[in-house]
Amino acid sequence: MTAIVTTPPAGEPVTLEEARAQLRLTGEAEDGLLGRLIAAARAQVEQATRRALIAQGWRLYLDAWPPGRVVRLPVAPVASVETVTVYDGGGMPVALDPQAYRLDGAGEPPRLKVAAGASAGVSGFNGIEIDFTAGYGADAAAVPQPLRHAVLLLVAHWFEHREGGADPGMLGMPPGVAALLSSYRTLRL
Repeated sequence: MTAIVTTPPAGEPVTLEEARAQLRLTGEAEDGLLGRLIAAARAQVEQATRRALIAQGWRLYLDAWPPGRVVRLPVAPVASVETVTVYDGGGMPVALDPQAYRLDGAGEPPRLKVAAGASAGVSGFNGIEIDFTAGYGADAAAVPQPLRHAVLLLVAHWFEHREGGADPGMLGMPPGVAALLSSYRTLRL
């Protein structure tokens, strides 16, 4: 199973103004760095929790349907499934009828149940593709506040400790960030 982001988020869960306020910066001289830190912190929070913060498109590749045809999606929450495509013996894509599958997007982890009669496609590498949208919503207001605050804390931590690796105690997730993320972690099964 391989999953990739097909459409990155259109924005970030925190603004430059919020990051400046967190750091007590009054000017805009550090905005370039802050923008990069915000994007990196969002990505780190998403990786640690296996959650998409802002709406983004994903594609999951499978070699074959799992037992029971219940597919565990690799990121939460899942808002919608756009298409499920299987490849026939000739390598031609065939889109499954949306009636042939059902999404449990709020499950932990989110799941897709594919009807037993739906095409299995060709067995082999990446013979099934599932395109879906994951994330809390299109803008920062939809992201839970503890996750937004974790991004801000991580930005502040990295801003203050720019020399990565200088102190082994600075490696890893700061304890305050880890505590905020702990109840949002989606376990890998």
